[in-house]
Amino acid sequence: MSKKIRVLIADDHAILRSGVKMLLEADSNIEVVGEALDGNEALKLVEQLKPDVTLMDIAMPGMDGLEATRRIKAQWPEVAVLVLTMHRSEEYFFEMLKLGASGYLLKGAQPEELINAVQTVARGEIFLYPSMAGKLVRDYISRTGNTSTLNPSLSPRENEILRLLVEEFSAKEIAEKLVVSISTVHTHRNNIMRKLGLSSRRELIQYARQKGLWGDG
Repeated sequence: MSKKIRVLIADDHAILRSGVKMLLEADSNIEVVGEALDGNEALKLVEQLKPDVTLMDIAMPGMDGLEATRRIKAQWPEVAVLVLTMHRSEEYFFEMLKLGASGYLLKGAQPEELINAVQTVARGEIFLYPSMAGKLVRDYISRTGNTSTLNPSLSPRENEILRLLVEEFSAKEIAEKLVVSISTVHTHRNNIMRKLGLSSRRELIQYARQKGLWGDG
């Protein structure tokens, strides 16, 4: 039997924590090992529990998710941080990646996307919410001077999904349009990002710096 993914939830809203826990534990391969009300408590529980994934809100009283993520990755780099937030801004998105987060998910996501995101970051990969991935891809196309979204390195289906990503359709909407599963959309999206050179945290951060979204310090 495979080892369960051990998850810590850090969010100051009790109802949200309860709902997220219920959704995650519906998957037999995921176990919620702790809940934190703020960044300070998240740090204490990470030290005690050593979770595989910390699901991190950004806006919390006391120590926020930004500072908590910075400290967690500095002290326990093996713990993956997955951001779960209502904030859509590119500023928060890139800053959390810079601080070491492995993924960024909006609270309006579908339950399947939450499960997929946890599984993805637990494997050591990057997870990008479709609308954020779409922003990156659109900016990439603009930066490279390619006025068409068609890319010869991508398959016809990948180019089709790329166009929908650029238009900021959700994974669920893309799946419905193409009559495929959401997990299939995630697989194609990850392949697209990899082929465009935007698949790793390092490449995302380098790209963000090229865009001038932050400096080296």
